[in-house]
Amino acid sequence: MGFATTAIHAGQEPDSATGAVTIPIYQTSTYAQEGLGRNKGFEYARSQNPTRKALEEALAVIENGQYGLAFSSGVAATDAVIKLLSPGDEVIAGNDMYGGTYRLFTKVFEKFGIKFLYIDMHDAENIKKYITADTKLIWTETPTNPLMNICDLSAISAIAKKNNILVCVDNTFAIRPTRAPGGRRSAWSR
Repeated sequence: MGFATTAIHAGQEPDSATGAVTIPIYQTSTYAQEGLGRNKGFEYARSQNPTRKALEEALAVIENGQYGLAFSSGVAATDAVIKLLSPGDEVIAGNDMYGGTYRLFTKVFEKFGIKFLYIDMHDAENIKKYITADTKLIWTETPTNPLMNICDLSAISAIAKKNNILVCVDNTFAIRPTRAPGGRRSAWSR
């Protein structure tokens, strides 16, 4: 299948209750249980939801990933990623990131003993001098929000991999290459 077909069909299994070929929006908060600890895969909407599950499966397929996770907001996703860390861990972050992320880091997570270093990531080589034994995550955006600066994700990822450091990319302005007629690479598009 091509990308367009995959994007349309990924995560679109017919609904078992009705046979609908498009996943309905389930607005329920609770699901009937077969017994204590036994359910049909869904217990409570905050932990699982068939609509969200279909979205996550579709995103994983489209991005060639094993798993996809959907959150109610970017800040909720950021919160979940930072909770992979422990007190004393360090994060190297871009110095021109989204203000909401910066506030979450400085007003919430610094209080829990996570250290954040804000640096210029235009040149990935700049990151190397800030890596310590406590560096556990490199947090970047590209393009950055709101200044639209570009970081070299391949170079950043190579540095992180060499040092066994996680990388998180905030993709608020996510873009992907498209193909022009005849298969030539064209401009980037959302």
